[in-house]
Amino acid sequence: MSVNTYFWFDNAAEEAATLYAAVVPNSRITDISRNSDGAAFVVSLDLDGHAVTLMNGGPGHALTDSASLQVVVETQEEVDRLWDALTDGGGEGGPCGWLTDRFGLAWQIVPAALQTLMSSDDPAKTIAVGTALRGMSKLDIKTLQDAYDNA
Repeated sequence: MSVNTYFWFDNAAEEAATLYAAVVPNSRITDISRNSDGAAFVVSLDLDGHAVTLMNGGPGHALTDSASLQVVVETQEEVDRLWDALTDGGGEGGPCGWLTDRFGLAWQIVPAALQTLMSSDDPAKTIAVGTALRGMSKLDIKTLQDAYDNA
């Protein structure tokens, strides 16, 4: 058995897959099924070990933020690089580390430290980090850590 994340695009599945494979380390396009005119129909990806399929199914099934990809990274440099690459060309930042790329797919770019900072036994620290988090678009590890340390 395998579980695969599946997203429906109007007509940009191959372009999106190319971006995603380039942006997420250890990722690659694994297969492209094409229509008789040569246009991509279904594109399969391995995003750092996570199977994702993108399909050009035409209009009528728009992407929404209710289905998204979360990427957990170790450093601020990784947060910045992914954020910049995914918002480039028409993407848009949202609250709490969420963004929508230029194709309409929602992502959350999260530093791994957030889990630790939000899991304190001290409720004041958890509240302080949560408050700082809700005030951000792209997440900033130092600001989150400062909120924790100063609570």
